[in-house]
Amino acid sequence: MAMSDTPGRRILLGRVIGAFGVKGDVKLESWTEPRAAIFRYQPWILRTPQGAERELRGVRGRDTGKHVVAQIPDIDDRDTVEAMRGTEIYVPREALPPPKPGEYYWVDLEGLRVLNLEGVDLGTVSHLFSTGANDVLVTRDDERERMIPFVTPQYVHGIDFDAGVVTVDWDPEF
Repeated sequence: MAMSDTPGRRILLGRVIGAFGVKGDVKLESWTEPRAAIFRYQPWILRTPQGAERELRGVRGRDTGKHVVAQIPDIDDRDTVEAMRGTEIYVPREALPPPKPGEYYWVDLEGLRVLNLEGVDLGTVSHLFSTGANDVLVTRDDERERMIPFVTPQYVHGIDFDAGVVTVDWDPEF
């Protein structure tokens, strides 16, 4: 199936980690909670490690306890699946349910301006990542990149989507 023009942002939900059995079932790493929720969000946009993309609908699957296993339409042999190893699974942001009041998806923060309590512009949100101990907000401007612990209210004081601003307690020189 050809890749359609998908407007808006994409959310990375998982990736192909290998074959499951000999009939073309696909073993996935899923970052949804619960893991099998990855099948609720479609269409999938598959992006190979080489950068090729295609849109996919009708994926079914299950959580076996040890793995998340998918049946992808038109794939019925192990060799085809092994060639997909490392393929990332994205969905359009619009495929996800709206967040509950006071909640948001990380991708919704990307592109927001980051200002400290004194109003100093620290750039825009590039991305966020988890360290295990806490999440980290990464900002970029023309001169540098900053990594700010995403800890509320100690460092992150507020998010104003209407103004497009994240307010942080952070030294601009750090």
